[in-house]
Amino acid sequence: MIDNLSLGLTHGLMLLAAWLLLKRPDLDSEAPPPRHWRSRDTPQDPPAGA
Repeated sequence: MIDNLSLGLTHGLMLLAAWLLLKRPDLDSEAPPPRHWRSRDTPQDPPAGA
């Protein structure tokens, strides 16, 4: 009985987590990723071999 209860509880919680993740509004958005703090104009670190 304890085994079935613990399996049912954990699987139910995983189902709830998956359901909530699938209902997120940002899951379907095609927004660009956030920009990096370093802009393109600043020089990058030189390569290690050069």
